[in-house]
Amino acid sequence: MYFVYVLKSLTRKYLYVGLTKDLERRVQEHNSGKEKTTQPYRPFVLVYRESYSSRKEARQREKYLKSGSGKEWLKKILFSPEWRNWQTRTTQNRVPFSG
Repeated sequence: MYFVYVLKSLTRKYLYVGLTKDLERRVQEHNSGKEKTTQPYRPFVLVYRESYSSRKEARQREKYLKSGSGKEWLKKILFSPEWRNWQTRTTQNRVPFSG
């Protein structure tokens, strides 16, 4: 199982999109400062994830979420009033958002 995930910085206005097989380990690596690209934005909370059976599918989705339109879609759902009722939203292969 592969995960596409979104982390939100608790100190800055910053979202990070990534891909991993071990979500718990990966979030811990970001929060520990092991990743230089995210180090200045620590700490993070996991705010969104999707699961995929193949790396190819997960990579395609990660690339979309990192694109301009993908980032806009994320901001739209993550900062909507309905979303605030959820700490972490989990979806299976892009299930449409339904607050």
